Amino acid sequence: MWGSPSSSNSSSRRKGVSSSRRGGSSSSGINESKAEKLFEDLCDDDDNAASMEGEILCGVVDDNNNMIATTSSTGICKLCEQLSMDPLEDVRVLVLLWKLGANKKPAEIQKEEWMEGCHKLQVDSIDKFRKLVPGLDTGFLDREEFSDFYKFCFQFNRAGTHKTLEKDLVVALLKMCLVGGRITAHRLDTFCEFLETTKDEGYSKITLDQWRSFLDFSYEYPDAKALKAYDEGMSAWPVLMDEYVEYMENLEKKK
Repeated sequence: MWGSPSSSNSSSRRKGVSSSRRGGSSSSGINESKAEKLFEDLCDDDDNAASMEGEILCGVVDDNNNMIATTSSTGICKLCEQLSMDPLEDVRVLVLLWKLGANKKPAEIQKEEWMEGCHKLQVDSIDKFRKLVPGLDTGFLDREEFSDFYKFCFQFNRAGTHKTLEKDLVVALLKMCLVGGRITAHRLDTFCEFLETTKDEGYSKITLDQWRSFLDFSYEYPDAKALKAYDEGMSAWPVLMDEYVEYMENLEKKK
């Protein structure tokens, strides 16, 4: 997940990269130097990984040709290890990145985002991050918050500038994000089965609109009784949902 390794540059701490904030404790209650050092330690792992692979280290450059410090998958995995979370299977990892505000580019968090997120969450050490972990369960999110998080999950896992996600990745993300009663298990399981078994090459990649529509569809049609009211002729849903309904109808006929 988190896009492909090559989708974000092997960007990390660089000499000459200006800090968004300087000094120690601030009025917001965190020690900015400690939060900054924590970020830089994660970036160091990105540098080491890139060096071992023989890559040329290069930063992300903004529109004004300034180097931007970021940490990508290697640094994020190091943070997960320190927090005893599986970066590939634990949805709380994505919740944490969402809460930190990792929105600018897929599969990475920029230093500015990190510092702003640390201020927002009031964390400047691994111990403080650990105390956040129990509250990262998606069950604590209301519907509006979850909708924003759900969109983030798609955007963060894109590869570079790609606008779609591979079908297999979508299935894995759906099973990670939507377990636990957010939607009915039957709706989740059958939609994943539909994606896995469809031969339509048009659905080998899924768009953000299709991704978001499935969640809304699941709220509106949570069970078989509700689905009977679905009218394809009056439907404003993506064609993907029309074909999923047809798939469900065929399953019913086989019973």
